[in-house]
Amino acid sequence: MRASVFQCAGGGLTPDQRLNKLTTALMYERPDLVVCPELFMSGYNVGDDLPRLAEPSHGPFARKVAALAQASGTTIVYGYPERDGDNLYNAAVCIGAEGQVIANHRKMLLPPPGFEGKYFKPGDGLTLFDLNGLCCAILICYDAEFPESVRAAVEAGAQVILVPTALVDKWPSVAWQMMPTRAFENGVWLLYANHAGAENGADYLGASCIVAPDGTDAARAGVEEQLIFADVDSESVTAAQERLPYLKNLGRLRDIVG
Repeated sequence: MRASVFQCAGGGLTPDQRLNKLTTALMYERPDLVVCPELFMSGYNVGDDLPRLAEPSHGPFARKVAALAQASGTTIVYGYPERDGDNLYNAAVCIGAEGQVIANHRKMLLPPPGFEGKYFKPGDGLTLFDLNGLCCAILICYDAEFPESVRAAVEAGAQVILVPTALVDKWPSVAWQMMPTRAFENGVWLLYANHAGAENGADYLGASCIVAPDGTDAARAGVEEQLIFADVDSESVTAAQERLPYLKNLGRLRDIVG
């Protein structure tokens, strides 16, 4: 599967303007999958605009993304503020190349301190789906910073972890050390999609990456807006997990430490 991450500089832009950037990025490159940042639709650091911009998973913005997915033949994962009745969630939806909603994940862990707890309710479960013969899981930003969440997704069958994020520049170790470690310790692919540029005083790190199951960068963005690519396969997952059998030894460790 030809996979990509769109590191978007969308500070101060409307949802349609952000979507136009993605459309331009996919105009000449048509990967099987593209992952966009956390709250890509609305922007992350937009404060009280979040409730106004929130939509259901099948809302107007999703329908526009579905049209782009069909036109480009690309499955698109993007973050957005999801409205479900009176509740808001920090969510990420996967829209398939035929325009259908494949999966919708609600961020499970809201980082303290911060504005997310003011607006959003936490999600309550993992989200997995099959794409091009690979089992994928979506985790959003802080979700993936816990070894337990990635490990749980992998134990449920995930071979590829998709992580829309909004990482600012004071936390470089998350992008440069922690995410490669998550891929390495589980022997899986990890696609980490961050914002670029600045947004209402938040300076984003960039450094989006596609990490191979051996923990090495298959692709890494700089600080500017960029579309990065890598070929993702199941064979490298199998090879990594056989070479370093952490998952096989996990049961024994649990027996020892409880």
